[in-house]
Amino acid sequence: MTCSLGRAERIILPAKSELTIIQEVIQMGTAYSTILPEHEQFIREQKLFFVGTAAQEGHVNLSPKGHDAFRILSPNQVAYLDLTGSGNETSAHLSAVNRITFMFVAFEGKPLILRLYGTGKVILPSSPEWEDIAAHFNLYPGYRQIIVSDIDIVKTSCGFSVPYYSYEGERDLLLKWATNQGEENLIDYRKRKNSESMDGFVTPIGKEFDADGKLG
Repeated sequence: MTCSLGRAERIILPAKSELTIIQEVIQMGTAYSTILPEHEQFIREQKLFFVGTAAQEGHVNLSPKGHDAFRILSPNQVAYLDLTGSGNETSAHLSAVNRITFMFVAFEGKPLILRLYGTGKVILPSSPEWEDIAAHFNLYPGYRQIIVSDIDIVKTSCGFSVPYYSYEGERDLLLKWATNQGEENLIDYRKRKNSESMDGFVTPIGKEFDADGKLG
């Protein structure tokens, strides 16, 4: 269907199936106080999520996360298993200012962007809470901490401009690297690379090293 605006200007309206999608997401942009069952289902279907944090000063950090590492612990609490990497910005920021945002995006099927806003904390293997929280996860090689977040706002948006991407599989390079390193080398790596942020904020891992010279 087309709509005449006079002269030669014409707008092509969406096909019926596209209009149906628009009607189904008419409530996008709505904020919720808890994670609803439909939100939980959408989150479980995603292969990728993003984590955003910032301290009072310095740089804002945005990290993509893969693998089966995200868990919904309750309608207002989530957690994810964090693996050893070249930086530790999220952990440093949460130690300075505990706000955190998660984002999930539909790259296939119906469009949707879902964000979780809340506060977060870092759980190290030496923490009293570790055993109970870690029981929810498959502890991949190279795990270093778990980020737990209390969620106070869940917000959806349309995602109409997000392109389609097809999932082909997980990269296992980080897991292989961690396995090949061995625990002693990983401890040394975390001491050198994960003790503070790029802006100089000390991480919980760094504080443990300051306290006893080693992790754990």
